[in-house]
Amino acid sequence: MRPSVTRWKTLLRTTVLSLLAAVAAAGVGGGPALAADGNVAWTVRTASNSYGEARSSYSYNVNPGGTVEDAMVVANRGPVPLTLAVYAADGFTTDAGQLDLLTRDKKSAAVGAWVKPSAGSVVIQPGKTAQVPFTIAVPTNATPGDHVGGILTTLTQTDQAEGINVDRRLGIRITLRVGGELKPTLAVENFHVRYDGSANPIGKGDATVSYTIHNTGNAALSAKQSVSVSGPFGVLRARAGDIAAPPQLLPGESWDVTVPVHGVAPAVRLAATATVTPLLTDASGSTTPLKPIEATAHGWALPWTLVLALVVLIAAVVGAYLYRRRARSRRKAREDARVRDAVEQALRGPQPQTS
Repeated sequence: MRPSVTRWKTLLRTTVLSLLAAVAAAGVGGGPALAADGNVAWTVRTASNSYGEARSSYSYNVNPGGTVEDAMVVANRGPVPLTLAVYAADGFTTDAGQLDLLTRDKKSAAVGAWVKPSAGSVVIQPGKTAQVPFTIAVPTNATPGDHVGGILTTLTQTDQAEGINVDRRLGIRITLRVGGELKPTLAVENFHVRYDGSANPIGKGDATVSYTIHNTGNAALSAKQSVSVSGPFGVLRARAGDIAAPPQLLPGESWDVTVPVHGVAPAVRLAATATVTPLLTDASGSTTPLKPIEATAHGWALPWTLVLALVVLIAAVVGAYLYRRRARSRRKAREDARVRDAVEQALRGPQPQTS
């Protein structure tokens, strides 16, 4: 019987054994980022040169048309020789809020396209290290602002049990700020507020505020956030608790936010307000808050239990009024009939009596 085409089809499963060195702190504190599995183990770190020593990642300010030359140090910590592929890739923020890099089958447009390792692979003997130089050539028409990517080493191994290829990656983050006008800008989009009342007709309920933070500028940004919900003219204001900061969003990226607000009075018409303060981080790691952005959305907050009680009460009052009106109409009709009969009797005069 022929093996299943699906089973033997070459697949690529990416296992990020250590998040980019910016997070794993390659070369800092606990040592270089390490990838280890059985007899295979290697580390990566930044080279010590004029850019610094024991750097946690690569960070540069380069003008359009400029170049940078640097290197990555790879060490084989295992007992067998290693042949590792080397490549660069653009970065992106995952749904979990972590920085990741495109796989080799994805095309890069910025850092991944501008970074050129001196070789596409490196062979390292057990217990030895190798330095991998690379050059960053920024195009003359490069967009000013922040571009993030990384340089990676990767080892592809076959998983015999599952019949797939497992691509194990270990890399170091590259943050590149291209010279030109920096426009750090965030926008608050898709703003909505929804109210969930309580069974108590005069009790407070919860509101859910949702919106999207969109990096519409050309600088990587995080943000501080605050959310409040109030009734008309700002009365009966309720504030949300502490809101987790979004990850650092790269230019063009978006992040969905959902915030619960408790103790919201059913003030019929609600106004939800979100204040988002962009946070800009420079090359030294210092963070500067920028001008806050405020957005507002409106929604209904009707005390449905109370509304239902009022509807029932109004229906009862209207029903009683109509019943009394009909009763008065019937009494009036009977009285009019008696008067009419009496008038007719009077007009006819006394009737002659027959003997």
